[in-house]
Amino acid sequence: MAKKHAGKAWLGVCLASLLTACSQGNGFSDLDKFMADTRAKPRGHVEPLPEFKAYEAFSYTAADRRAPFEPPVDVQLTMVDEKPITDVEPDLDRPREVLENFDLKSLNMVGTLEGAGGTLYALVRDGASGIHRVRVGNYMGQNYGRIVGVSETRIELIEIVPNGRGGWVERPRSLSLDEGSGAAG
Repeated sequence: MAKKHAGKAWLGVCLASLLTACSQGNGFSDLDKFMADTRAKPRGHVEPLPEFKAYEAFSYTAADRRAPFEPPVDVQLTMVDEKPITDVEPDLDRPREVLENFDLKSLNMVGTLEGAGGTLYALVRDGASGIHRVRVGNYMGQNYGRIVGVSETRIELIEIVPNGRGGWVERPRSLSLDEGSGAAG
């Protein structure tokens, strides 16, 4: 058994002497020389980023003028005291409905309901965040707008507006379903 311990001790002494022989520091001389050569070389120069001109927005101010390639239009203004061509005029004697107090631009269609008899009602949000139920025949908007059709996605109406010559003219308008309103239809 003593021989086994002596062999292990001898092996340990050999390994220790081998490790001390390798740690003399002479093994890194080539690496130290390479690092010194690399540090001694001239360094590269990085070009700065080019300076760009800032974008200047152009405002086109001649949009309301005549196109340069179209011929001029002769406008003849005549003031003729003509009687209205149509007999269209609003019914001023009927009681006004609630939605006639709001401009049509401030009204939003937010959904529909179907009545027991199959009548389709539209839900309209007014400018004061109230919801109203309307159907064909009701009035809305400040220009005597009468509802002539209600569908799942649209309200069709006819407005009666002044024609500028003392008479009235009918103007079709529509109000589409406001998808982003969050109301169910």
